[in-house]
Amino acid sequence: MSDQAVKPYQEFVIPASLVTKADISRLVNEVERIDNELTTAAVRKDVGAAEQAHPTTSEQLADFLTQNALSLDDERARGELIKELRLLKEKAPVVHMTFAVTADGESLRQLAQWLRASTHPQAVIEVGLQPALVAGVYLRTPNHVHDLSLRALLKNGQGKLVEELETLRGRQ
Repeated sequence: MSDQAVKPYQEFVIPASLVTKADISRLVNEVERIDNELTTAAVRKDVGAAEQAHPTTSEQLADFLTQNALSLDDERARGELIKELRLLKEKAPVVHMTFAVTADGESLRQLAQWLRASTHPQAVIEVGLQPALVAGVYLRTPNHVHDLSLRALLKNGQGKLVEELETLRGRQ
């Protein structure tokens, strides 16, 4: 982020390690924390205090910075980055996915990658839990609802199942 401006949030590449809207929120908080630490370190340096170690970054932030060719060295650029990340957090398309059991992190990463490749490059997932689903997923976007659960599949095929059972009873 030397002399060039930070690109707008719409152009950010979201790494696979950022899956949920909460991950984006943590990213914003981490960049804000680092900005505060670096600003404090600059002020301390100006008054002659000993230099502090460079703040550490999470793997998620490191991935984000690498994939977007960004650096946190310039104070003005950090401020713009924070502004754009806040916009991303607010505007990123959210897909609500409700599962019967808790989904593991790797599965969620794969789902997020698939969503980004097939629907929107900045899509994030909001995960819910509903044991009554039995199996599958209940998927909700701002304008669509898809019940991809075993319960819905059985309910939709109930007539066919009853016919098959009646046919079996008739054979005996």
